[in-house]
Amino acid sequence: MSYLELTPLRKIGLSLCALVAVSVAAPAQPLPVTLTPTVVEVGSPELIHVEAPGEAELTGDWLGHKLQFFPAANGHGWFALAGVDVAAQPGPSTLRIAEKLRDGVPRDLSRTIEIHPSHYRTGVLHVPPRFVEPPLSALPEIKAEIALKKTVFSASAPQPLWSGDFRAPVRAAPTDSFGTRRTFDGTLASIHKGMDFRAHTGTPVRASNDGVVVLARKLYYEGNCVAIDHGLGLYTIAMHFSRIDVREGERVRKGQLLGLSGATGRVTGPHLHWAVRWQDTYLDPAKLLRMNLSSVR
Repeated sequence: MSYLELTPLRKIGLSLCALVAVSVAAPAQPLPVTLTPTVVEVGSPELIHVEAPGEAELTGDWLGHKLQFFPAANGHGWFALAGVDVAAQPGPSTLRIAEKLRDGVPRDLSRTIEIHPSHYRTGVLHVPPRFVEPPLSALPEIKAEIALKKTVFSASAPQPLWSGDFRAPVRAAPTDSFGTRRTFDGTLASIHKGMDFRAHTGTPVRASNDGVVVLARKLYYEGNCVAIDHGLGLYTIAMHFSRIDVREGERVRKGQLLGLSGATGRVTGPHLHWAVRWQDTYLDPAKLLRMNLSSVR
């Protein structure tokens, strides 16, 4: 029986089947905005990719933080490094991105991002009483250091200084201490905002990526501390050095020696505390180390 000989109802059915087949066969259109990792968790660094031409102007914000975009190394689109603070609440969030082309007409690329919980440990840490309740004589020093760090972390380079993947700062075993809810002698609760490495005193500590040293001095809580600005609000911070071998304002390269690990500051023994900060949020260093950034810039 030919198509012309079919009843009208059977002709409609075949037409609908053909339309469904075409729809199934058609490739899905890529999203103009994608995040890596695709599952966004509390404490997670995120690489935001926007499919937009090179002449586009992009603006955006997420979780109350301004996004700063830079062109992809291969010329395909734009990127921004961002993240979710370790103390953030899970749930839906709005990633706002606006694109403006030469014609001046803006295009809204915003989308809803679900933030999933991360399951961090709870622990108890015993430290000298002077670090739980510092003596009155130390309060002016601590207050001055708070102001210093606020100034240091508010003046990041306006362009990315890093290149390729980030590397671990020491050759030592890391712990899963990031995000741990800790009680100090039963009186002070805190969230551990960095990754601890089991580094013996004297272990070489190296720059995880290119950047500029913005802090290289002894602080009350952090001990001998080195902070590197990698641009666009991204910093890595290493604490408890026994010796610092770089100076503030120095441009460093990935793998360059920063100093030697130790046990200065608020510690119970030798180790290296390494933190990743984006603007005023703290991100999981282990997840940054797993990110493939070699094709980004």
